[in-house]
Amino acid sequence: MTAITYDEFGPFKVIEVYEPSVGLRGTLVVDNVARGASIGGVRMAPDVSTEECFRLARAMTFKNAAADLPHGGGKSVLYGDPAMPRRQKEELVRAFACALEEVEQYIFGPDMGTDEQCMGWVRDEIGRAVGLPREIGGIPLDEIGATAWGLLHAIKVACEHQERELAGTTVAIQGFGAVGKHTARFLAEEGAVIVAAADIRGTVSCAEGLDVSKLLAIKEENGPVIDYPEGPGVSRGDAESIIDVPCDIWIPAARPDVIREDNVDRLQTSMVVSGANIPMTLGAEKTLHERGVLCIPDFIANAGGVICAAMEYQGASEGAAMDIIAEKLTYNVRRVLDIVRCDNCLPRQAAEEMAHRRVCRAMGLRRWSLF
Repeated sequence: MTAITYDEFGPFKVIEVYEPSVGLRGTLVVDNVARGASIGGVRMAPDVSTEECFRLARAMTFKNAAADLPHGGGKSVLYGDPAMPRRQKEELVRAFACALEEVEQYIFGPDMGTDEQCMGWVRDEIGRAVGLPREIGGIPLDEIGATAWGLLHAIKVACEHQERELAGTTVAIQGFGAVGKHTARFLAEEGAVIVAAADIRGTVSCAEGLDVSKLLAIKEENGPVIDYPEGPGVSRGDAESIIDVPCDIWIPAARPDVIREDNVDRLQTSMVVSGANIPMTLGAEKTLHERGVLCIPDFIANAGGVICAAMEYQGASEGAAMDIIAEKLTYNVRRVLDIVRCDNCLPRQAAEEMAHRRVCRAMGLRRWSLF
């Protein structure tokens, strides 16, 4: 097991799961449950370390607290290729759920590599999942773009802070899955210009703007963004070349640590709004802040998905959940930027202090601080 750092917030539990008869290997980190049972996604990938799982769980602790949800933070990783045959994937997801059935402090949700259907399998096995298909009373987070809806409202407030209009603003989106594609759609509807999009296969860009409807059609057929049609000004590159595309807003919406100390100087933008969890190292974020680039932290900006999940867990309707996402994201981003304006601090510092206070107050009300 990769070494992780324990502190006053946790992690409360770290569980490794292994069942060779079905090829099951997984990790669960329940970071902190002082505010309530943890909600966190099941990430399916072959290469996520225990340390990374912990970092993602900690981000969920702060995200849920910052959104003022009655939940702690957790994260789980199911090791494997998410593109494996459906029957094999279903067997692994069901086995993983059964292995963790007794960990009642963790509520399963969708994440990279898992979706509403996977959560339906989990619910069928243990009755404890959010982000469920509509057919069984859920709110399908990825289908409706809950995280992206929150990003849109975070971006609107950030644009107000920079005294810029969203219409006409140029945007690059790194990661064009469930979060990225809905973000592109929502922003285009507001008049923003999507100048670049990237997925694991490569980057497509055009300074005059890409046709978002064509990108969405490509993704509907499970194609890569580099299948975008040829045209004046359209260029292609590898997956990382999106870092070099000049834009007003750069949105990471894929894997962790895509912006690091060794590539941060390549970014040509005035704002980074994080659709992914932990997409930047702290050093890179500090460098951007010193350059005057506004960075809206991940656990503030991309909280729409977990807010929707929590509303579903409480029995709210889809429409009510979307209204709450807009309300909470608008308030939280304004609150963080007000602190930044007054204290001249890193936005992440302002956001973490706000979340820390909420978690600490909850811990102070318990007999044991973490359980």
